[in-house]
Amino acid sequence: MFNMLCMDLRRLLKSRSFKTILVVTAALILMVSLMAAMVSDPEMLDNMDAHGAEIEEIDRQMSEEIRNMTQLDLAHETLGGGFLLIIVGIGVTLFVHGDFSSGFIKNTCCAQPRRIRYVLSKALAVGVYSGIITLVGVVLILLAPYLFSMHPVPSPIPDILWYLFWMWLPHWGFGLMALALVLLTRSTTLGIILSLVAGGGLTAVLLGTLRNLLHWPPLEQYLLASAVKGVYIPKSGMTHVGVVLACTAAWAVVYGVGSLLAMEKRDI
Repeated sequence: MFNMLCMDLRRLLKSRSFKTILVVTAALILMVSLMAAMVSDPEMLDNMDAHGAEIEEIDRQMSEEIRNMTQLDLAHETLGGGFLLIIVGIGVTLFVHGDFSSGFIKNTCCAQPRRIRYVLSKALAVGVYSGIITLVGVVLILLAPYLFSMHPVPSPIPDILWYLFWMWLPHWGFGLMALALVLLTRSTTLGIILSLVAGGGLTAVLLGTLRNLLHWPPLEQYLLASAVKGVYIPKSGMTHVGVVLACTAAWAVVYGVGSLLAMEKRDI
């Protein structure tokens, strides 16, 4: 399994889809940082007001709030909405599907007939994939504001590392969902669609609506998108890490078992 994992990681680092995902992630974060810098600049608001734009008091209050944010506050305002979940889901979907589109999986399963080794290797590769994306996303959102003359209040390095770890776990779990869907369907369609829907928080919203209508318990808080959102609360700090760990572990088991069943019950 170790050799299989090393081979997966080599293929990952050489993959064009992975490099494209990294470029897209960097570009989007830079764009968000630029927009935040523009909104937080009082001179920019005054200039827009002078040219006829309707700038209200609430806009100036929001601008001041952005200027007073810490690095982690600004990071989670950007990443806590599920942006990186979508990136990880789509990226893992494309990466794993490459095994089927290239025929690589047939060679792998002939050399390693025990498919559980393939699933475990892919699960670990997904952990590395999600870790790289999370690391790149967090580092960029911490540093990018300085490119646009924003100076958020510095956060302590231990808090940043702690935040990075707890953000990585649910993204790994979400990547396992994409793995399971590709192994089940042998295509990218369902994986990409659910990455967009679930990563963006739509499933949590729908489940919350059903909960209000049917008086269910708040089940939406146990979805991975909700777990990511609850990792950090601006001005309060880290919170609900126990829920994040429980949700990640539970969904990892579900998706892991689903991946194994999809491999064992279907022909390659």
